[in-house]
Amino acid sequence: MSQCKAYRASVFHCIADPGVVGAERSYEYFEDGLLVVEDGMVVEVGRAESVLPSLSPEVEVVHYENALITPGFVDTHIHYPQVGIIGSYGAQLLDWLETYTFPCEGQFDDSRHAHAQADIFLRELLRNGTTTALVFGTVHKQSVDAFFERASKLNLRMIAGKVLMDRCAPDYLVDTAESGYADSKELIERWHGKGRLSYAVTPRFAPTSSNEQLELAGKLFKEFQGLYMHTHISENRQEIEWVKELFPERDGYLDVYDHHGLIGERSVFAHGVHLHDDECRRLGDTGSAVAFCPTSNLFLGSGLLDLAHLESHGVRVGLGTDVGAGTSFSQLQSLNEAYKVLQLQGQKLDPFKAFYLATLGGARSLYLDDRIGSLQAGKEADFVVLDYEATPLVSYRLKHSKSLEETLFALMILGDDRVVKETFSAGASVHRR
Repeated sequence: MSQCKAYRASVFHCIADPGVVGAERSYEYFEDGLLVVEDGMVVEVGRAESVLPSLSPEVEVVHYENALITPGFVDTHIHYPQVGIIGSYGAQLLDWLETYTFPCEGQFDDSRHAHAQADIFLRELLRNGTTTALVFGTVHKQSVDAFFERASKLNLRMIAGKVLMDRCAPDYLVDTAESGYADSKELIERWHGKGRLSYAVTPRFAPTSSNEQLELAGKLFKEFQGLYMHTHISENRQEIEWVKELFPERDGYLDVYDHHGLIGERSVFAHGVHLHDDECRRLGDTGSAVAFCPTSNLFLGSGLLDLAHLESHGVRVGLGTDVGAGTSFSQLQSLNEAYKVLQLQGQKLDPFKAFYLATLGGARSLYLDDRIGSLQAGKEADFVVLDYEATPLVSYRLKHSKSLEETLFALMILGDDRVVKETFSAGASVHRR
């Protein structure tokens, strides 16, 4: 039986990249708006006074006072096994892996632990208004099974994969080229395309995979339609030098992946802080994407991503929290830090571009902008209700706001999980504060 429901509040969503079309043409905003949802899909969005008369009397209208409805946030890079080490003190990338990451991920050989952590992780995502994420598991098959089982029950649009790692890691965390391929193929056949789930071929980063493993990862990437490829690149200068030592025959970090057939549409490279011009050009030409992870790049001292440089070469850019090196599940807090990262380089991040990165831009990076990222009719009804009175400071600040631009900017600077009043996935409420 068809189910239709309407939600009334201020409504804002991006419809294009403001960097391409200009801020004024990049969004729709309805101060008194109505979002109509039927069977998990957006049916209509517009001014309440225009849409209400056409609704059937049987349609329930939920009215949120002092609130803003936006599309659900999209996280293009995050590690679900690392929740337990978020906020751990003092290290750069390679030390971080040895000291915190690998011991934490080793616990996922226990399926019960994996299921418990998947619950905690998804609850945090939804509490922060994130409805889609590109997610690292661990080297263990059960880490991905646990994640997808929980995400499937909530009908979330999620992408995840088993880490491929056959060297330069503790013995308890390595697979082999052959076992990594076989395990990944088994997971793909079980989960890829089931409901709203997709699979990502996931070599951790070039140093932890042999040429043989990367070759099989590239084979796997081409073997099934619609797969993603998710890895790291050029996060840290020490890491880049290590790649040169391990792959002396290749012309740089990206060339390692390129040689093995791991770049192209639906390839997402986390960080990309130190990419050079030729690498940016190649990523842009192939339709690959970079995940901008400002909180972790600052926290680990990796460097400042040059957004303008990437976009000048046509690289698709999404926003990633990179939890656990990242310091918050909140995409609002990620935007807070992204603004500062760009300020330090003389670049501006206006709030329309910021919300684009966290919603439609992230969806475009994942080739999902035909399904999510905006609230246009025919899109999946993933959306979040932001509370203008979430905290005394937010409430006080927004009472002094003179424009939508000022309101959005205040939300991204002052906002966090407390601002998220309710989160919806495919039209169903999956978190309510």
